[in-house]
Amino acid sequence: MDDDRPDALWEMERRLRRRGFEAIAGADEAGRGACAGPLVAAACVLPAGRRGRVPELADSKLLTAAARERVYAEVVERAVAWSVVIIPVEDLDARGMHVTNIEALRRAVCTLEPGPDYVLTDGFPVPGLARPTLAVWKGDRVAACVAAASVLAKVTRDRIMLDLHERWPEYDFAGHKGYITEVHSAALERHGPCPQHRMRFVNVRSARDAHARRAAEVTPPSGMVDDGDMSPSLIAATGELG
Repeated sequence: MDDDRPDALWEMERRLRRRGFEAIAGADEAGRGACAGPLVAAACVLPAGRRGRVPELADSKLLTAAARERVYAEVVERAVAWSVVIIPVEDLDARGMHVTNIEALRRAVCTLEPGPDYVLTDGFPVPGLARPTLAVWKGDRVAACVAAASVLAKVTRDRIMLDLHERWPEYDFAGHKGYITEVHSAALERHGPCPQHRMRFVNVRSARDAHARRAAEVTPPSGMVDDGDMSPSLIAATGELG
């Protein structure tokens, strides 16, 4: 195969370079639809030509975990510039998903050094970039730089979720990465949410409220003792028989 032959994933960047835009950044995020864990945004500028043809590069959702790790290492090694921004759960709850999503993507692009001449974003526009930009439908499947950003964001977030699994193994974050599954929903119902769950999600709030109600039903009011559960010797020891 001729490495200089255009193919679908690199065609958009090739056309932009023919128009005079040399450094073309892609931006994407991971974790927008999850009900637990942070939001991670990434931006990436791949080099032109053979070096920018990252082996196995594709939309991160189409790759296995092992393939994503390989692509991640290649992108980090080959990229002209790349950046990752992590937005914690407390910020997502305080400001809302769309606002923080746009801000994270903007920050990821503005952190690139050197800065890009043109920016491709996945799905929706990101205002305030002070450079030409284009929102591309399913950009992580049609533009190499966006696919690279999707891998950077996904791998970073998955690693974070594996760390969170060590702290809260009862939720199986290693398995579902914070997205809503039957296993995750059952764990939420059983244990209630942990600090890494997003309270803006209805299912998380419902689990929190249900868990609080159950806890209140089994916990007696402070300072009250049920004599029926105490032996005579224990009652005597408390001085209640006198």
